[in-house]
Amino acid sequence: QVQVVESGGGLVQAGGSLRLSCAASGRTFSYYAMGWLRQAPGKEREFVAAINWSGARLFYADSVKGRFTISRDNAKNTVYLQMNSLKLEDTAVYYCAARSGEVAVSGDYDYWGQGTQVTVSS
Repeated sequence: QVQVVESGGGLVQAGGSLRLSCAASGRTFSYYAMGWLRQAPGKEREFVAAINWSGARLFYADSVKGRFTISRDNAKNTVYLQMNSLKLEDTAVYYCAARSGEVAVSGDYDYWGQGTQVTVSS
């Protein structure tokens, strides 16, 4: 069992930056691939970014490539999502998720956080 808790969401102007954090507890964090997904109002949840257990393999949705960066610190049991050049369409609830085995670029994750709201204003 892994518990994940997101933090760092908030209100930011378009073009600004935010860094989301996801603290994990439970079984050995470094065994898990981690992902960030988001869900905007009235839309389905979508994949944003993912990172494998070692941090050597990174994956991004086309919509955030070049603007968002996922990273992890296994010593701190934490994964991060640095979001730059934010756009209005990035407004969503952002979820952190953990998955045993290989990284997933879909919603196929085993453990989920409660989500953190990111709102981008004009």
